[in-house]
Amino acid sequence: MSEISISIPSLSENIRIVESFIDNAKERFSLDDDIYGNIMIAVTESVNNAIIHGNDGNKDKNVYLSLNMEENTITFNISDEGQGFDYNSLPDPTAPENIDKPGGRGIFLMKALSDELSFEQEGKTVKLSFYIS
Repeated sequence: MSEISISIPSLSENIRIVESFIDNAKERFSLDDDIYGNIMIAVTESVNNAIIHGNDGNKDKNVYLSLNMEENTITFNISDEGQGFDYNSLPDPTAPENIDKPGGRGIFLMKALSDELSFEQEGKTVKLSFYIS
């Protein structure tokens, strides 16, 4: 098992650091383009949520990103220093009353693109797993 981790201040321009982190993982673990694309969208979405919602865009708070590669699964953990949130009471972005609302699509997207999605520490940590063939 190998683990790699970084921490970044909560600034949206730091998303490019996350993109480089994922590019390096693609090279290191020879990820195919489909999985790479899903990882890129889901993980950057999660980090964005951590910066904006978790840490309220406070540059003095960090977002922590790590990846674990174990057998046929690559797992990303994204943590923030915020208060957490109730992930069980999120509105369904596909429900008719929510279609025109801008928020709520991120987690829906993350769930659709990853093979496993879970929240830990009252929602302060998101765990995204992808199965590698």
